[in-house]
Amino acid sequence: MGCLALNASYEPLTILPVRRALRLVIDRKAEALEVDRDRPFRSEALEMPAPVVIRLVRYVHVPRRFRRQVTNTFLFARDGYRCQYCGRHRTELGYRESLTRDHVVPVSRGGGNGWTNVVTACSRCNLRKGDALPEEAGLHLLTRPRVPDQVQLIWAVRRVTPIQAKYIRMFYGEEVLRAVRG
Repeated sequence: MGCLALNASYEPLTILPVRRALRLVIDRKAEALEVDRDRPFRSEALEMPAPVVIRLVRYVHVPRRFRRQVTNTFLFARDGYRCQYCGRHRTELGYRESLTRDHVVPVSRGGGNGWTNVVTACSRCNLRKGDALPEEAGLHLLTRPRVPDQVQLIWAVRRVTPIQAKYIRMFYGEEVLRAVRG
């Protein structure tokens, strides 16, 4: 289990390894808001409970461009971990199959790598489509690719505890929390 790191403004930033969170608390760069007393960390001179939620002492500016990048992790989360051609979920894929990134309009035919031109595809459908447009390969998209809501997307790929969920709800509201939990 990781530790939820909040900005000084209480904006949820990321899930950190607990050891990294401890280091930030010890260095007084963060304060522990919630701890797990059943999981203490010990050194020769100190014993501290494991932090579950920390808040940075100073505000960290996060540029928008880092929140908009297309990564497979975010792409698969946006598409619900389902192939956008056959609809199979990642748990339904065969032994040697996996989820892949597919360019609706292939790069070789002028397609870009932006959110509106990439979809999640199982390896079978991606191989079938190859360098063609979906219609040319006899495939049809189940949903139209779109730019996702970044707040929901970022938290959709992370597992959060009920204590951590309280802080996400406090900053973003119940609707985002429901989207995060699926």
